[in-house]
Amino acid sequence: MKILFLFFIGCFAVQLAVAQEFGGEDVQQDSLQVSMLNDLQVERDARLDKMVRWHIEKNEEREGMEGYRVEIFFSSNQNALDKATETKVDFLSEFPDYPVYIRFVAPNFRVRVGDFRTKNEAWKLYKKIEKDYPTAFVVPDIINFPQLKAKQYE
Repeated sequence: MKILFLFFIGCFAVQLAVAQEFGGEDVQQDSLQVSMLNDLQVERDARLDKMVRWHIEKNEEREGMEGYRVEIFFSSNQNALDKATETKVDFLSEFPDYPVYIRFVAPNFRVRVGDFRTKNEAWKLYKKIEKDYPTAFVVPDIINFPQLKAKQYE
């Protein structure tokens, strides 16, 4: 057992020594690879460029991206729009940090909250509001693109 333990310690020590010995060459090799990429020319089929342009156009046509929202109200009653507006105002008074959307999808008015990229993010909000809105549930939806934050450099 001691011999096996010493063998593993020896292998680890050799690996550590070799890793430190070759550490300086990696930086020179990386800079060489970057300069080689500047001179790289790729020949490709014109159909590939056409397909990439088509993909970019389709993404620009879409007014958002796939994501999740929490639906807190839906109804098809005659006063559904009034109730939806009231629900939106009540929600915003309690949680002003989340965007709220009223949408009419025949025959229902729906009130959905948030622009979440993952289902996990939507579930966090759902857990906060489930006592106040017992009929709430997480739904997949097309959400607004997230706002990019400018990096603060010192």
